[in-house]
Amino acid sequence: MSTAVKQFHEEEAIGKTYDFQVARRLLRYLNPYLRLLFLALALTLALNLLGVLQPKFTQYAIDWYILPRQTDGLMLLVGLFLGSQVLRLIFSYFQAIMVNSVGQYVMFDIRKELYDKLQHQEVAYYDRNPVGRIMTRLTTDVDALNQLFTEGVTDLLGDLVMIVAIISVMLWMDVRLTLVSLLTVPLLFAATTWFRKGARKGYDLVRTRIARINAFLQEHFAGAQTVQIFNAEAKSLRTFDKINDEYRRANIDTIFYYAVFFPLVDLIGAIGVALIIWYGGYRVMQNTPEHTVLTLGALVAFIQYSQSLFQPIRDISDKYNVLQAAVVASHRIFKTLDQPVAITTPEKPLKTGRARGRIEFQNVWFAYKDEDWVLKDVSFTVEPGQSIALVGHTGSGKTTITNLLMRFYDIQRGRILLDGVDLRDWELNALRKNFAVVLQEVFLFSGTIEGNIRLGREDITEERVRWAAQEVHADGFIRRLKESYKAEVRERGAGLSVGQKQLISFARALAFDPALLILDEATSSIDTETEQLIQRAIERVMRDRTSIVVAHRLSTIQNADRIIVLHHGEIREQGTHQELLAERGLYWKLYKLQYADSSRSYEATNITSTINPEAVM
Repeated sequence: MSTAVKQFHEEEAIGKTYDFQVARRLLRYLNPYLRLLFLALALTLALNLLGVLQPKFTQYAIDWYILPRQTDGLMLLVGLFLGSQVLRLIFSYFQAIMVNSVGQYVMFDIRKELYDKLQHQEVAYYDRNPVGRIMTRLTTDVDALNQLFTEGVTDLLGDLVMIVAIISVMLWMDVRLTLVSLLTVPLLFAATTWFRKGARKGYDLVRTRIARINAFLQEHFAGAQTVQIFNAEAKSLRTFDKINDEYRRANIDTIFYYAVFFPLVDLIGAIGVALIIWYGGYRVMQNTPEHTVLTLGALVAFIQYSQSLFQPIRDISDKYNVLQAAVVASHRIFKTLDQPVAITTPEKPLKTGRARGRIEFQNVWFAYKDEDWVLKDVSFTVEPGQSIALVGHTGSGKTTITNLLMRFYDIQRGRILLDGVDLRDWELNALRKNFAVVLQEVFLFSGTIEGNIRLGREDITEERVRWAAQEVHADGFIRRLKESYKAEVRERGAGLSVGQKQLISFARALAFDPALLILDEATSSIDTETEQLIQRAIERVMRDRTSIVVAHRLSTIQNADRIIVLHHGEIREQGTHQELLAERGLYWKLYKLQYADSSRSYEATNITSTINPEAVM
């Protein structure tokens, strides 16, 4: 919980940082689309200028035609007015298309760059950052930038131009009446300042509350089965009800500022109109046949300009949250993009291509954090084509060794060599291309069975997919599916049994034809009958490959060329199954714990006799 609170505080702190560096970096993404953006801005300016002309049409209609009772030319003026409205319609259409296109292009580029960056981050990055937080960067934060371009920049510039244009026209028409109409500006400025501060505070609170909801939902949906097993639904609902209520109250608090501000702006606008009617009406009534102080048409136009002046001011205030959200999102996005990638390919890699499969660990020390060592001075060698099994209690370092082999993490001391070359001197993609991994919890992607075996590799043909499935005995159950290899796979392989998913993962490994194979607890969740089928798949996939097998179930590794016994990050024993049993050391104790009955039978028939793996199973 302390980590979550820390993250929320960090999110809130970011929201209070504003600088021009963000704007400069955003301009880099706009550069390819500047022509489109300038066209959109030009159309925005044209739209606003046409809007400024509308009160003048009213003035001319009243002063030139309505009051003098002149009909000649009135229809022409009406036609010009309608023509300006048609132009506004056309300009508005193309402006919306262009502005939204720019926003979508920029979103596409930023999201692609973010995804590429995250794809190349080391595994430790995902250990430090929750999935929900990473997803927020790619979705919510990028969408906030889209709002910046579609609703923020162009509209803001258009509103500013509109304000300047309206005030300029009003000053040109009558300076004194303009000054009277602007008497309400200090009131408007005070209201806007109050709204900006209150809305910002409310916005920060809403953002923090929604972050808590997202974190809670992600955790409890992922652990839905555990919640139901322990009948914790009521407690979970009470907790969610509390944080959901906090989010609701935060939104209501924010709505208060909107509910007060916009009617207040309308009231200030009405006061401005009242001042214009009072002062302007007085001056209109002073008109004489010899001298015109202020025409009625000009007064009506002034009223329209005054009302039009308050609309962009309202819009600018309304855009405040859009701009703030975009700045906050930009900081988060750029912070993610600026995060250095710890595991990279050297500038001049010493090794690429397919490996022979010789592995050497030379005095390897590794810790995930500080000096809390998970591996301590580990050294061993695996010859090409050999199969090595890693056994030991949970936390002894078995899976860590496999992660280090694929360079998901870099070691702090010692060296790990593949074909005599330090892993850090390999071209990273080439290094990982030499490995195939079958995990205890198989991850299947949404798509088809065939797509999950091929996993995006264009060079793996349909024939090879089917051949691999046949070789690992997965072809039988796949063909029984309604659409065979084209059968849809739901999220995480829902609808398939654990054994079926394991067989698909073995087919995937064989189709990729790796030089080295890692089996990490690949049969720990399989029933005995299915295990026999999978054992044959394991034998096929391991053939002619250097193989590292991690297992708690000792029945799966008795035929390994060598077994390495780990304890608290150190190698305690090495040897074959028979040799380690004869030593009566840690491996023998592990064996007795799992197969007490078999062990007693074994001791009765002499410890040097051959154990039948089938009997153990």
